[in-house]
Amino acid sequence: MKKLAIIGASYLQFPLVEKAKEMNIETHCFAWEEGAVCKDIADYFYPISILDKNSILSECKKIDIDGIVSIASDAAVPTVSYVANEMGLIANNYSDAFISTNKYEMRKRFHSCGVMCPKFTIASDGQHNITDFTFPLIVKPVDRSGSRGVIKVNKERDLEFAIDRAKQASFSKQAIIEEYISGDEVSVEAISWEGKHYILAITDKVTSGEPYFVELAHHQPSQLPESIQEKIKNETLKALNALNVRYGASHSEFKITKDGDVYAVETGVRMGGGFIGSDLVFLSTGFDFIKSVIEVALGVFKEPVISESSFSGIYFLTEKTKQILPIMEMDTHPDWLVRKSFLKKGLIEAESCEDRSGYFIYKANKKINF
Repeated sequence: MKKLAIIGASYLQFPLVEKAKEMNIETHCFAWEEGAVCKDIADYFYPISILDKNSILSECKKIDIDGIVSIASDAAVPTVSYVANEMGLIANNYSDAFISTNKYEMRKRFHSCGVMCPKFTIASDGQHNITDFTFPLIVKPVDRSGSRGVIKVNKERDLEFAIDRAKQASFSKQAIIEEYISGDEVSVEAISWEGKHYILAITDKVTSGEPYFVELAHHQPSQLPESIQEKIKNETLKALNALNVRYGASHSEFKITKDGDVYAVETGVRMGGGFIGSDLVFLSTGFDFIKSVIEVALGVFKEPVISESSFSGIYFLTEKTKQILPIMEMDTHPDWLVRKSFLKKGLIEAESCEDRSGYFIYKANKKINF
């Protein structure tokens, strides 16, 4: 039986553990015990921080794992690559993996490789230079996801507050400042093998808008014109090559201006969160993304086959999206409703993805609008 190390044990990794067990693979899950919902379904659980790469490496050597993986977690990406590199397993290079989790280093790599991205600078140790920048700006932590610490700044007098807020949310206490790009927002889900990239889906995103830009809905396939989608795909390939992505899932985010220019926001060398990678890709394309990620980690790859063309999406429940509350509360189960879940009581104005109170996922022959 193959042995798979899984970094992280939150609800994000739950589909990964389930899929591995379905594939008759022995699962070894590493994470802090608090919030470790995978603890009860994994074959083995180790209460070790996902950031403690050396302790995880030591255990993985004892176990003699055949592969290591994580989905939808930026923090786990360097650990996965570090352990895999040290054990001669399949993963991206550790130094490249680190860059993919640091928005400032990623921007520098994009800039040097000709990937179009917003003007940017670092805010660290009280120093930053925005002399040539044009407001509004976006300030965000260099090393967090899920909209944590992200805020739009319209006037210079509000910049210091925004920087302090972003630094507080940052693991490294650094923030990145960039010019705000107005337009549609999409993500691109892809999988790579030996440096060849396979684009699976383009996801249209709906956010709460300024100042926090929390994601409120995702829809596949994209409804943007084909000409724009081709531009997005080309920029995705450039971004993945710039980051030297060779193996596994990726989630690239872009803004598209009214003039049709495509700006790279960031590329995560992991599945998209918000159920995009774990659910929507399979629902809209028929391609088992999670299974493929596991197979890549184990050194086995099958070229993706898109067997279906459906519409899928997810709506998140917040104060701003309370119009979906009747769907969440109804007793009947429409044919298009795949799953719904309350995550917490009450509705609030979301400042990050952690503030969402629930969600429902759909699959249909057309986009479901609310």
